[in-house]
Amino acid sequence: MSTSTQSPGSPAHATEPPRANIVKVVFASLIGTAVEWYDFFLYGSAAALVFGQLFFPESEKATGTLLAFGTYALGFVARPLGGVVFGHFGDRVGRKKMLVVSLLMMGVATFAIGLLPTYAAIGIGAPILLLVCRLVQGFAVGGEWGGAVLMAAEHGSDDQRGFWSSWPQAGVALGNLFATGVLWILATVQSDDAFNAWGWRIPFLLSAVLVIIGLWVRLSIEESPVFKEAHAEIEASGKKHLPILEVIKLYPREVFVAMGMRMAENIAYYLFTVISITFLTTYVGTADDKGMILKALLIGAVVHFITIPLFGALSDRVGRRPLYLAGAVGVAAWSWIFFDLIASKDESKIILAVVVGLVLHALMYAPQAAFFSELFGTSVRYTGASVGYQLASIFAGALAPIIAVALLGAATLGDTNVNLVSIYMTVASVITLVAVYFAKETAKSSLRHDRVLPDAH
Repeated sequence: MSTSTQSPGSPAHATEPPRANIVKVVFASLIGTAVEWYDFFLYGSAAALVFGQLFFPESEKATGTLLAFGTYALGFVARPLGGVVFGHFGDRVGRKKMLVVSLLMMGVATFAIGLLPTYAAIGIGAPILLLVCRLVQGFAVGGEWGGAVLMAAEHGSDDQRGFWSSWPQAGVALGNLFATGVLWILATVQSDDAFNAWGWRIPFLLSAVLVIIGLWVRLSIEESPVFKEAHAEIEASGKKHLPILEVIKLYPREVFVAMGMRMAENIAYYLFTVISITFLTTYVGTADDKGMILKALLIGAVVHFITIPLFGALSDRVGRRPLYLAGAVGVAAWSWIFFDLIASKDESKIILAVVVGLVLHALMYAPQAAFFSELFGTSVRYTGASVGYQLASIFAGALAPIIAVALLGAATLGDTNVNLVSIYMTVASVITLVAVYFAKETAKSSLRHDRVLPDAH
């Protein structure tokens, strides 16, 4: 393996993989990621809609929602640990095995949430059990992302990596589409009392079907060829391989760049999805408006799913950095318009707010998988990409709903507290812009580079 950080691949390495093979691998990454994020986003939507009153009923409405988001945030805290553990074994024994384990863990935790007793049944034990399930979810999804995007990136060719590796990212949108779609159907056909009593459990229990499908697909794919090459070289060298220590020693700059790049992207996503539900149903409307915002999120998820691979392909032509910069500026600007559109309670304006926000988010999210994969050497790529991605989630996605609700306070239409959330989004975008400035363009570079094995080849 070459020692350069972004060396071009040799002709043999640049050979286009069989199309049937890459399509199968990408589909496996897409469907598995969709299942995992269906589970993860379902929790966020339920936290905004019902968990406050079911698991923290003795609190005032806004406080109960804040507490529900607290358990939601703790799932993000577990994600870096999952990234380290799954990354370590993913860089040592393979990507495929870790993807199967992460999917199983997520499925069990999500199904268990659907069976949990509420506070009314067992008291304080209910939120504790909810928290345990959420921590398992966070741990599992911490290992999911890195493995899924690397399987797509490392099977694909250098000049189409942005397109192929964007499909696991689209799986996140597809998972949100599944979760929002099920919730929207239930909200449409059920009364609020029925939904709060038992209807909210149905989406969590349905996850078992999706997990079985995801496992069947993932077990049928082959291990990453790029990983197998690096693994063979490490075995032949006799070198002791400790991925997390090697990342800290050799790739600290790349970890911080990845974290900075995540700030605007991650916060923006939860602003345009989870926070929008809370803002409409708690601050400017009522619980009766949840069908309206869920419909907007459903349409937004469809558009998001379509635009992510399109922008991924575009990043192969114009580079990763231009799209990322445009997205960071775009979400900051849109955040100043977004809340007024939601507060209008006009369905068409709410749909516009969500759809435009998610399209701007896709400008960053689409090239992100390829960008982060290209930052790290093969022998530590699962660990490095996962740690950079998941550590940022603690400071971005985990805290975004809590900070937004705290900034909104007792917000009413026209209250300047809404502007504080826009300022928060703008600051996050500035951090991302600085990170992208310090990131080198990586489009079309080879993934066959590694600082851990300086004497290889």
